Amino acid sequence: MESKMVDVMLHIDERTSSDQRDGLRDRLLQLDSVMAADYRDNQPHLIIVEYNPDQIASQRLVEVARENGYHAELVGM
Repeated sequence: MESKMVDVMLHIDERTSSDQRDGLRDRLLQLDSVMAADYRDNQPHLIIVEYNPDQIASQRLVEVARENGYHAELVGM
C-alpha cells in the first residue's frame, strides 16, 4: 500500500531563533506520520511539514506548536 503524503505550511506568530525553530522541527519530526519538516531562515515564521493525512490530522501539527509555547495556524498552499 502506498503512503499518501501532503505538504502543509505552519505559520508561527512569534519571532524565533534558529535553535527554537530547530527544536520545533525536531518535535514535529517525532510524530510517526511526519516525513519531513523544514524552514528557511529568510522566512522564519513558516515551517513546511510533509505528513500522511490518513494517519494524523493537520490540526495535530498546530497542537504540537502550541504545546511548545507558540501561537500557530495552518496556511493554505
